[in-house]
Amino acid sequence: MMSSFTTNIFFLFIFSVVLLTNYPYNSLAIETESLTQDLLESAKQPEFFNWLKSVRRRIHEYPELAFQEHKTSQLIRDELDTIGIEYVWPLAKTGLVGTVGSGGKPWFGLRADMDALPIQVSFLNHFLDFLFQFQFFVLLELELICKFLKNSFATSGIMNSINLKELVDSEYKSKINGKMHACGHDAHVTMLLGAAKLLQNKRDKLKGTVKLVFQPAEEGYAGASYMLEEGALDGVQAIFGMHVWPFLPTGIIGSRPGPIMAGAGRFTAIMQGKGGHAALPHKAKDPNLAVSMAILALQQLVSRETDPLESRVVSVAFVDGGEAGNVIPESVKFGGTFRFMTSEGFSYLKQRIKEIIETQASVHQCSATVDFVEDLMRPYPPTLNDPTLYEHAKRVGENLLGEQNVQYAPITMGAEDFSFYSQKMSAAFFNIGAENKTTTSGVKGLHSPYFTLDEDVLPIGAALHAAVAMSYFDTHVQTL
Repeated sequence: MMSSFTTNIFFLFIFSVVLLTNYPYNSLAIETESLTQDLLESAKQPEFFNWLKSVRRRIHEYPELAFQEHKTSQLIRDELDTIGIEYVWPLAKTGLVGTVGSGGKPWFGLRADMDALPIQVSFLNHFLDFLFQFQFFVLLELELICKFLKNSFATSGIMNSINLKELVDSEYKSKINGKMHACGHDAHVTMLLGAAKLLQNKRDKLKGTVKLVFQPAEEGYAGASYMLEEGALDGVQAIFGMHVWPFLPTGIIGSRPGPIMAGAGRFTAIMQGKGGHAALPHKAKDPNLAVSMAILALQQLVSRETDPLESRVVSVAFVDGGEAGNVIPESVKFGGTFRFMTSEGFSYLKQRIKEIIETQASVHQCSATVDFVEDLMRPYPPTLNDPTLYEHAKRVGENLLGEQNVQYAPITMGAEDFSFYSQKMSAAFFNIGAENKTTTSGVKGLHSPYFTLDEDVLPIGAALHAAVAMSYFDTHVQTL
């Protein structure tokens, strides 16, 4: 039996071993916390913050669609030139990759998407919104007017969608008719440029190389896949990305390990029938009826053919048929999107969508062609967060914003082409809160012509980008 003195010496020895064993980690944690706070303080300095706002507003005024981001790309290159950062351009038409550090391994990627969105609304809806706003007519009169307009202008083309400018009242609103940064990509570019400046100021402390990935065409056109095909990320070991989120208050971020966003595919179909007078339907082959039954049958793919514990979505988003109220059209075009969390889910839904549409066409004595438009809009795989990189970014976020401000986010059936990166390397994708509480009409979601964000998110995002990259190298060195 050990004496009291021997017991004390034994426990002192164990305590010393534990302390020494954990010293590198504890030291690294303290160093990381100090680094993140220093970066955030630098980004919040008035001169730096004003520069961030200026960059974001210049981008916001001149939105550009997928693979057309020429002015945006030029602005980025001009800013990188001013900061003193070298870059490779062009990649995937308008993209570029900047480099901060010595060029030595490991290489860590930070990504921002650059493209804006088309903004359209039907002429009738816009006109009626105008009438409602000024209360020119009572509700009953508006209903009668609506019916009159639909009947009167059905064949005139006036019912077609028209391009709108941004509907947010600000001095730096979009100056391009029909285009708007309604998904916050202007903020993404700005935050990454901010991170570039922060990293360049601390380049002597970098223990690796940061690749600044400015990517085109996230909105439906899979720009990330083209960046990968052109070798823009060859040699990059891991990558981090963020998306502004208007439903999270500024100062809060969220994500989760593993699956975070769904994969997505598109489909369009043309139902070919035989047109005729609506008073003589027996002499026609009505494609409207065939399309209606096909849409109903497609709903069963999720409700009756999918495991209730597996997430899938099939949504028909548009139907484009005849124009006259007394004529059965020759054909009807319709289409939509389907979402999935596995490659098996993608293959199954794609096969069954085609089978159902073609079968319903045959039942109603019509014919159908189904196109998954993969030559134009590549399907997106699910976005998967590498658990280790997720934990790393989570720790950095907790040091930067406080543990209570890093949330465990739910899976969403939205899609992101960041998913292509997650197939090739360790990847982590976070939402960053940008809720603008100054709006009086409530929070507007992404892809809305009323979308706004809180610019206080800009220095936070810049600092988070830079801190995740810099501390990644420290962690990597510690685990070698």
